[in-house]
Amino acid sequence: MSYKLPDKLRTTVVGSYPYFPEALKAFQLRRRGDRGLEYESLVREATRKAIMDYLEAGIDILADGEQRREDMAVFFAEELEGFEISEPVRIFDNVYFRKPVIVGKITWRREILVDDWRYASSLTAGRPMKVTITGPYTMYSWSFDKFYGDMRRAILDMAEAFRREIEALVKAGATFIQIDEPALSTRAEKRDVLIAGEAFEIMLGGLSNVKRITHICYGRMERLFPEILDFPIDQYDFETKNRNYELLDVLKEYSFDKELALGVIDVHTSRIETVEEIMDGIARGLELLPPEKLYIKPDCGLKRLKRETALAKLRNMVEAARRAREELA
Repeated sequence: MSYKLPDKLRTTVVGSYPYFPEALKAFQLRRRGDRGLEYESLVREATRKAIMDYLEAGIDILADGEQRREDMAVFFAEELEGFEISEPVRIFDNVYFRKPVIVGKITWRREILVDDWRYASSLTAGRPMKVTITGPYTMYSWSFDKFYGDMRRAILDMAEAFRREIEALVKAGATFIQIDEPALSTRAEKRDVLIAGEAFEIMLGGLSNVKRITHICYGRMERLFPEILDFPIDQYDFETKNRNYELLDVLKEYSFDKELALGVIDVHTSRIETVEEIMDGIARGLELLPPEKLYIKPDCGLKRLKRETALAKLRNMVEAARRAREELA
C-alpha cells in the first residue's frame, strides 16, 4: 500500500511514545536477561499499539515509539561491543540510573534495529518509517569511560560502529535516518561541536537517497552555530515551542535554508495546545522557510506524557498542519 505524503508541512514525531504495559513487562524480562519469545511478542505488541496511535492521529512520517528502549543510551550500549552496564547509580533523591561503562574498543557486532524497522514498516499503511539512533556524542557524555580516556577517539569509534548499523538499515530500505544528540547542546563548546561533526561525517557522509536528520533539544543550541550547519544533515530537528521559538531568530542570523523539523508541541507539559496555538507556531516557522522545507512535530519524544495526552496533542498538531496547508493553497 502506498501513501502520498503532503508536499508541504509534513507531520512527524521525534521518536519515543508513552510506554504501553507490554513494553514495561518486556523491560522486566530484559533486565533478567530473558529475550525469548515472550519478550519479543511483548515488544512487538507495544510497537504495534504505538504505530496505531500515530496512524489514528494522522502523522505522515512515523517512528516505532521506541517501545524496546527503556533508556536511549543503555539500549545501544547493550548492543555494541566495548560496553558494560553499571549497577544503578544514584542521580538525586531516590532516582537511580544504570549508566553505560566503556570497558574496551567500541565496535559493531550485529544488526540492532533492522528487524524492528522492518516490522514497524509493515504496519504503517505505506507511510515512511523513521529510524532513530542515539548519537555517539550523547552516548559518550552519558557513559563512564574506563578505557579510552580520550573523548574524540571514543566518539569516532562509536561513529564507525553506527555507520555499520546505518548501512544495514539503508540496505534494508530505510530512507529516514535520525541521529539524536540531546547532550550536544548541554555543553556546546566549539571543540565538542567539531568532534560531533567528524562523527556525523563518518555516520552519514556520502549517503544518497536517504533523508539525514539530527534531533537536538533543551540546551544552549545557539552555541552550536555556525559549525553545525556544515554537518552532512538534510533536516535539523529542533525543540522550539518550549522556549517560545527564540531559536528561529538564531536561524535567521545564519540564513538557514535546509529543512527544519519545527517543534510546535511542548512535551514538558500536560496542557494540550489548541489547534490555533499550533498554527501560530507554524506561521512563525513559515517566516523562516517555505512550507516545502518545514516539517511539523513535537519538541521531543513523548514518553514522559500520559498516552491520552500525547495522542490529543498529536491530533491537534495534525489538524493544525492540515488547516495551515489549506490556507497556503
